Amino acid sequence: MMRTRVGWHVEMEFREDDQHTHAAALVRLPDGTEVRARGHASRHRTDPNQPRVGEEIAGARALNELAMQLLTKAHDEIDQASGRTSHPIHV
Repeated sequence: MMRTRVGWHVEMEFREDDQHTHAAALVRLPDGTEVRARGHASRHRTDPNQPRVGEEIAGARALNELAMQLLTKAHDEIDQASGRTSHPIHV
């Protein structure tokens, strides 16, 4: 049976107007590190105004950037611990 030792909570905030949605993502890691990322979505003027869709796109882009930063952080920690340059971690 697997047990969960650590939980991460990601905070997302959105700022919107009629054409644009901006998302900010934050995760606090158990080592005290805070990783932050941003995402953006734009609505074409002929598209219907659907704020939820803009939030999903901007949020997904922010989370994608957050994931890339976490992969880079893990890669750097692997290199530090091993004392060598390892192969990049790809998604």
